[in-house]
Amino acid sequence: MAFGDLLEIVGATGRFQIVHVTLLALPVIMMASHNLLQNFVAYVPSHHCSPPTNLSLRRLSPENTLLVTVPMDKMGKPERCQRYSSPQWHLLDNTSTAVVEEPGDQEEALQYCSDGWTYSMKERDSSIISDWDMVCDLRSLKQMSQTVYMGGVLVGAFLFGSLSDRYGRRMLLIMSHLLMAVCGTCAAFSNSFSLFCLFRFGCGMALSGQGLNTFSLIVEWIPTRIRTVIGTLTGYCYTCGQLVFALIAYFVRDWRWLTLAVSLPFYVFFLISWWFHESSRWLVLNHQPEKAIKNLKSVARINGRRDEGEKIDLKAVQESMQKEMSSSKGTYTILDLFKTPTMRSMTLNLGAVWFSTSFAYYGLALDLQKFGVDMYLIQVIFGCADIPAKLIITITMSRWGRRPSQAGALILAGICILVNLLVPQDQPITHTSITVVGKGCLAASFTSCYLFTGELYPTIIRQNGMGLASMMARVGAMVAPMVLLSGDYISWLPGLIYGGAPILTGVAAMLLPETLGCSLPDTIQDVEDRGKGGKPKKAKDAAAVQDNLIGLKQVP
Repeated sequence: MAFGDLLEIVGATGRFQIVHVTLLALPVIMMASHNLLQNFVAYVPSHHCSPPTNLSLRRLSPENTLLVTVPMDKMGKPERCQRYSSPQWHLLDNTSTAVVEEPGDQEEALQYCSDGWTYSMKERDSSIISDWDMVCDLRSLKQMSQTVYMGGVLVGAFLFGSLSDRYGRRMLLIMSHLLMAVCGTCAAFSNSFSLFCLFRFGCGMALSGQGLNTFSLIVEWIPTRIRTVIGTLTGYCYTCGQLVFALIAYFVRDWRWLTLAVSLPFYVFFLISWWFHESSRWLVLNHQPEKAIKNLKSVARINGRRDEGEKIDLKAVQESMQKEMSSSKGTYTILDLFKTPTMRSMTLNLGAVWFSTSFAYYGLALDLQKFGVDMYLIQVIFGCADIPAKLIITITMSRWGRRPSQAGALILAGICILVNLLVPQDQPITHTSITVVGKGCLAASFTSCYLFTGELYPTIIRQNGMGLASMMARVGAMVAPMVLLSGDYISWLPGLIYGGAPILTGVAAMLLPETLGCSLPDTIQDVEDRGKGGKPKKAKDAAAVQDNLIGLKQVP
């Protein structure tokens, strides 16, 4: 490919690429913190109604106060949302030293918790649940806050995907880092649930902008031969982020300080991001060849190839990318993803793959909450499950291709979910083991999704395509909790839906073109030519994929 040749001239795997990819990947670690923040800031502690404030119970122990004011449920635990309308003094032992001001009331009439709730904060020092009493009649607000956040991710995927194709990856990434820093800080100091949701919505938008533009800047500055490995290593940053976040949450038990702790680093990332070079590939295709040449020469200097870089001029760029530049005229929108047959088929299949991956992932995550394992430990287990999964998917993508790897990960995940329906509830170890395998397959599917989608869509509209695909993933995440409600009527139905969806879309993934060793398409016509049976352009360095595999196998 023409741009690939220019990249080789200035250095395709030099000092610039190492620093560039490293600085872009660091914020990915903190992306996991914001994605998983809800698990800790919305921690639901044990709670019960507070005793009436107008009674003199000073001489009663906390245990006796609870005994005479709050009834017990069928499990022998205090009712969460009801209390006695008057203290039940007759429940006290005869040896009680309590001084009562009125005779015992034998009637056990119940009333709502009109004096608030008492919380047992064992795992956390505070949460939005305890601060704003989001329990009982208001317990659905917990799910609402997560839905609002995912809504922000959905809007951000659509908005930033479209804007970055028009205004560039670098500036939108800078804006995303600043938006995340500001909204995260404001969320930490919110004095109401409404404001908290508003700023979390902004964090969700920033997360989409950061993820989409980070991946595009990485892919468009590295050669074909190392795309698989670099894409997977970037995914490992998110995996490491899950482990780092568990550590941060363990030591920072207050939800406000935790939110602030995972937001402040983005001020640093905002400053660092000004150093990033805009994609020269994007600049050329958006009729800014002068800026593209300037960036290429800068890369050449950093890589120690100043003399080679000075040979690149406007005429050389125009001659080498004449076809791409002429085909990229005009403004492209999300509608262009559906205008031609191959693009339409590809977009629909990719949308289904992204939807089911996210849908099954969050459906599986909701079941994992029932295990009763320590919340910090289970977070570590989830993160560790991704490590072998992403290593395996990297090897399969490099050896057998993106298409069978994507399809295999989805189908295997669906099988794990369906098999779990047959496992008795009294076998928690078996149930947990199968669930971890299924979760790992879905994490591998996400890794494949990002790389596969980035390679399928042409440069001139890649961000629109990535944005739409990410938007479908967010829709899947929002729909998943609704499906869980069907379990109230048929207990096995949610598992059947969660398991069936990835199997069906795994079959659909087999209809996508293979991209292993192929150059990135620059125009829609490149995609159409590939769809009409034309032989895909192979990158000159595609054979070096095997070299990466050899190095990859040496990872312990």
